[in-house]
Amino acid sequence: MSFEHEESAPSTAPPAAVWALWSDVGSWAAWDPAVEAVALEGHFAEGAAGTMRLAGGIEVPFVLEVVEPGARYLDRLTMGDLVIAIDHVVRAEGDGAVVTVSTTVTGPGAADIGPMVTRDAPVALERLTAMAEGR
Repeated sequence: MSFEHEESAPSTAPPAAVWALWSDVGSWAAWDPAVEAVALEGHFAEGAAGTMRLAGGIEVPFVLEVVEPGARYLDRLTMGDLVIAIDHVVRAEGDGAVVTVSTTVTGPGAADIGPMVTRDAPVALERLTAMAEGR
């Protein structure tokens, strides 16, 4: 089973401002309501691993599978046979940027869990872009 969801938002902030928040895992809880805390072992780079504490206190291991500084990162969370891959892309557009987050959930119960995982995506994008814009 699998579930896919994509959410995009424009921003007046440059891509570098969005990237600065993304690459600072300590900021994730400030803009993503699904995240309570993040611990990353090492630098924000491909292959780095850590633990994410989700809302409700659930701790989940994750790995940064793709890191393209200033443009994109993909993190993969693993919960038993359930895998959540979240692809974050920022690209320049006009005087600002467009931020796109694509989530793919695979494994048992993906169709039921996917909507729960992505429920806060619009709020997370709004908070992220607001912080990047200095609002």
